[in-house]
Amino acid sequence: NRGPAAVGWAIVSSDGVVAEGGEEIGHRTNNQAEYEALLRALRAARDLGLDEIDVRGDSQLVVKQLRGEWNTNDPELKELRVTARELLREFDRWDVEHVPREINERADDLANEALDDR
Repeated sequence: NRGPAAVGWAIVSSDGVVAEGGEEIGHRTNNQAEYEALLRALRAARDLGLDEIDVRGDSQLVVKQLRGEWNTNDPELKELRVTARELLREFDRWDVEHVPREINERADDLANEALDDR
């Protein structure tokens, strides 16, 4: 179901947070919002000139779809997945891993702050 949505993302290195963002994105499904957060993080990583990236996301659906383990019939999710894969190909090396929500707490906080600010 679509509802008010926001995204949060963070790029973290061994030195700490390199970049982060959060913003309201209108009405989306939860899965669409998860993909939108990923796309923003990938674009930021690319713009920072990073060559390698390890994506850690708490959406099992997004992680498994990116890995090709799950498919989707939803045309909007298909389009988001194609865009994400195109962005990932711009990196010399990338990996996608599912992590518990507690590990992604900063990204969730940024999304919640963006929703609270509207």
